[in-house]
Amino acid sequence: MCVICCCSVMRILNFSFIVVWVFQVVTAQPTTDPNEVAALSKMIDYWNLRGKLNITTDPCAQNATWANENANPRVACDCLGNTCHITHLKIYALDIAGEIPSDLFVLKELMDLNLGQNVLNGSIPPGIGHLSKMQYLSLGINNLSGPVPPELGNLTKLLSLSFSSNNFFGRLPITLGNLTSLEQLYIDSSGVSGQIPQEFANLKSLQILWASDNLFNGKLPDFFGTLTKLRVLRLQGTSLQGPIPSSFSALNNLEDLRIGDLSGEDSSLEFLKNQTNLSILILRNCLLSGQIPEQLGTFSKLKLLDLSFNKLTGHIPTSFQDLASLQYMYLGNNNLSGGLPANIIGPQLNAIDVSFNPLSGNLPQNFAKVGSSMIIVGTSINANGLQDSKVSGMLQCLKADLKCSNKFPSSSFSIKCGGTGQTSASGIEYDDDSETLGAASQRASSDNLWAVSNVGNFISNPAPEFIAQTDSQITETLESELYKTARISPSSLRYYGLGLENGRYSVELHFAEIVMDDVSQSWKGLGRRLFDVYIQGKRVLQDFNIQKEAGGSKRAMIKTFEANVTNTIMDIHFFWAGKGTCCIPFQSTFGPLVSAIHVSQVSDGTESSKRDKKQAGKLVGIAVGCAAGLVIISSLFYLWWTKDSPKHILIQRESPGK
Repeated sequence: MCVICCCSVMRILNFSFIVVWVFQVVTAQPTTDPNEVAALSKMIDYWNLRGKLNITTDPCAQNATWANENANPRVACDCLGNTCHITHLKIYALDIAGEIPSDLFVLKELMDLNLGQNVLNGSIPPGIGHLSKMQYLSLGINNLSGPVPPELGNLTKLLSLSFSSNNFFGRLPITLGNLTSLEQLYIDSSGVSGQIPQEFANLKSLQILWASDNLFNGKLPDFFGTLTKLRVLRLQGTSLQGPIPSSFSALNNLEDLRIGDLSGEDSSLEFLKNQTNLSILILRNCLLSGQIPEQLGTFSKLKLLDLSFNKLTGHIPTSFQDLASLQYMYLGNNNLSGGLPANIIGPQLNAIDVSFNPLSGNLPQNFAKVGSSMIIVGTSINANGLQDSKVSGMLQCLKADLKCSNKFPSSSFSIKCGGTGQTSASGIEYDDDSETLGAASQRASSDNLWAVSNVGNFISNPAPEFIAQTDSQITETLESELYKTARISPSSLRYYGLGLENGRYSVELHFAEIVMDDVSQSWKGLGRRLFDVYIQGKRVLQDFNIQKEAGGSKRAMIKTFEANVTNTIMDIHFFWAGKGTCCIPFQSTFGPLVSAIHVSQVSDGTESSKRDKKQAGKLVGIAVGCAAGLVIISSLFYLWWTKDSPKHILIQRESPGK
């Protein structure tokens, strides 16, 4: 009996211990560091996020909805023992405003901080350097300013750093060279200037570098050739100088290389011989000289090749016929000669531009392949077979060694860029220009009075559009409809007046920014569009920003210029030089934009010649009259001065010594 009682007691005691243990486990759930809880609460209130992140329980509570990997805002933690620390904070594209508060730096265990695509202002506080466990830091697309703090160099565990699309100034701190684990660096359109620090040579782990649209100067750094893990390198729209260093030949892992708009010395393409992993190669406006290497034709992964606006000579390599994966080829505005390889249009090729080269011969055998487009403007290639062969013939007049005339010349043209034809309140008839253009295509008006061409494609946009439109009213004009559509281009957009009477013309260019917003309380209003405009080969606008010049988005403005037509053609060229933001308010938002064009003759060459002769005759008459008057006045003055003077008699004298 006693044995049975003892067993029962033991069972009860064991059960009691289990209950106590379970209770202790339940009541000892780990909790978030109270300092971090207080700091997070202050930030939520400061950024007015209670409606989206109303944390009423412990921030690190298990299975919290805000801890989900896809949550935004997101707060996630790591727990050790009974204490949890906030390690992930994402407040992405929620238009939070204000500065970066010091409360953020209480979260010393942060490993991943994403504050991208907001409207944060002020500087990056030096306290950022206390977050020494950070691996991923994104501050891109904000309104931050001031210098980039050197304290970022303390974050030596960083794998990815982004502060692109901001308003910083000054040089990059050399301490960024301490980030030897860094694999991704996004600093494009950030506002930084000066030389790229030599200390960047320490970033041996770097795989992706976006650094376009900054005020960098000096030589393109030779040490980039030592960053052999680079897969993506973008350096367009800077003030860097060439040449492209030969050390770049060591970058065998490159898949995407974009360098543009270099000044200084010429560059060679010899460094490309071993870059067989390239899929995108853009070396546009880089002062490239010499010939295109045959090896390029062996790059089996190459999908986009842009070597336009350089000084390349020689023939287009026959090996280009073997580029089976190539989709886009831009070789325009070089000094390439000879003919086109017979089978240059490969199975995947959608667009080819060889314009403005001294090329000759015939079109490729399969030039009419469905889905492909070609531009041969400014060449001597036989255009027979092209739909616009007549226009191509007229555009031959762009060549300097060809004199052109027109039996029935026109003296004006007007275009509603990207839209249907309309008549303005002042009676100007703007022609329809609503037809879709491709990555290398041109079209002419029905009466062949003008033509338009586009070169380039928006790489990151799977469904590229070369026409912009809006339903919003356009202010600062009585012609709102004129500005509701526009042509846009990722590279080069040209309008040509055809068969014009030679003489002087007024050129009106109509603009309104209808793609980028200017809402001050949203990251979508932080975009910047910059491009250049050339008329008859002369740059008339550089780094032109429609939004800034007009005082905001969806506001009309007109720029007026005068230019001479001497060979029946007017050439108006809108050119993207790599500057401006790339991705605000969405991917591939950059490049030139124009709403309408109106060109009219101010005077013809004959009138000008007559006027010049008449003016010259007047000048001659005035000169002769003035000379005669001076003679008469001088004579009268002489007679008056000599009437009472003694007569001077000339006395002949012998020379001394005679």
